Amino acid sequence: MKKRILVFLLLGFLFIFPSWVRSQPDKFFERLIGSVLQPGDLKILQLEMNPDPVREGEWVSFQAVVSNRSRHPGRVSLFIKDSDEVVAAVHDISLRSGDNRVAFAGTRYRFHRQESCFTVEVDIGRNKRPVDLAEEFCARRTYQGWSMRAPRVGPLFVEDLDMSPDPVRPGQEVRFRARVRNDGGPLRVDLRMQDRDQMVARLNDVILPHGHSEFVFPYTRYQFQRFDHCFTVIADVERTPYRVDAAREFCAKPLGWTLRP
Repeated sequence: MKKRILVFLLLGFLFIFPSWVRSQPDKFFERLIGSVLQPGDLKILQLEMNPDPVREGEWVSFQAVVSNRSRHPGRVSLFIKDSDEVVAAVHDISLRSGDNRVAFAGTRYRFHRQESCFTVEVDIGRNKRPVDLAEEFCARRTYQGWSMRAPRVGPLFVEDLDMSPDPVRPGQEVRFRARVRNDGGPLRVDLRMQDRDQMVARLNDVILPHGHSEFVFPYTRYQFQRFDHCFTVIADVERTPYRVDAAREFCAKPLGWTLRP
């Protein structure tokens, strides 16, 4: 009798179990092999740092919005990298289906280039792979520190700077002209000339196209009073100042004050 019952139970299991597996394949295989989340299911939609801008040696933390495009949650470790160097990491966190905001612990990462572009790597079950990025996430050096909000600027160069009249006498009106090369994309900027920290002349809301451009600053009665007056050009982009590199030093010599070599 017992053998007959066991035979019936075995036959029932053989008929019912395959149909149950076919009706719930995702749950069955997920329980069988663990999480089905794959690196290709993930995408970094946003990457931010706080504070922004961050100064040299200051603590900085990162936040990312990670999209899990699969229907399955999973536990992962994430690494923010600058080239091959790990900047920040989180370990063994759960990512649900959809968008996830992930906070990374603070770090004193030393930014050592003009521009640091970050990638993100995921570790799922000791299998590390890069994660897709919605855009390029770069921290660029500005006067206030490194910023991920700052636009891509330059490189910018002052190739020539002259003044009219030249030489100029003390108290006389003078006008400066700068020849600027922009090796980056077009920018809308405020341009100002400075003598150390003192502003000499300014042009507001001008277009700085790619390539070479000439800018004539308004007349000014700048007072030449010291032995050395060396001028720099500053480009303000969205209220962030960028010093424009110069082909040479542009200094007015006290021979009637001239910029001529």
